[in-house]
Amino acid sequence: MEIQVAVAKINRYGSLESGDTLEIVERPSGGVSVVLADGRASGKSAKAISSLVVRKVISLLAEGIRDGAAVRAASDLLYTEREGHATAYLNVLSADLETKTLVIARNNPTPIFIAQRERIECLSGESVAIGGSRNIRPAITEIPLEPGTTVVLYTDGLLQAGSRIGQGLDICMLLESLLEDQEPTSQEIADTILADAIRLDQGQPNDDMSVVVLRTRSGARDSIRRMTVRIPVLNDQDSSMA
Repeated sequence: MEIQVAVAKINRYGSLESGDTLEIVERPSGGVSVVLADGRASGKSAKAISSLVVRKVISLLAEGIRDGAAVRAASDLLYTEREGHATAYLNVLSADLETKTLVIARNNPTPIFIAQRERIECLSGESVAIGGSRNIRPAITEIPLEPGTTVVLYTDGLLQAGSRIGQGLDICMLLESLLEDQEPTSQEIADTILADAIRLDQGQPNDDMSVVVLRTRSGARDSIRRMTVRIPVLNDQDSSMA
């Protein structure tokens, strides 16, 4: 079996600072975790909040701490550091080879979509942002780690895409159409979803947007682990045009 993780993200139009922070870490017992936080502020303040949260979660996961405990510790840290005046939405998505499960920890009201066994399920139950009080717990979902599974999670910038023109992004329908007659890579799915969101915002994203796609596929072409990162760097002229 092969695990693919892909990310596509873009800043709010005209902003050089994103409030979304994302990191990927290998789990000490085998597997990989993706941590995505969205600071509930703007500009540098939002980035500082989300970076603080992600650094804490990543460090604990790397030490073998369970996902739920890592999230609770990050929430308590944010509450202590900012005295309850700063919050963040947080998702942790883990492919755990020790338990052979996919673990989703959610403190984010935006839905998460899971395609498995020819069904697409939407996780959209009650969820509370971290940092507002002590002892905030994540909503935990655990499913078997098996080939043919696709998980899509994202920040609320995609949920709000198209609101200025009275339209919205139907990620469930888009995912269904992508999986129906094709075998897309995780990167192709992430890129397609983000491109549709940007189109709905008429090429000028109204908020920071981040999409994470995890796919499991049968077999593996070799035993090499790979990661590719692409980050566009704007020059001064590009920045002034944003």
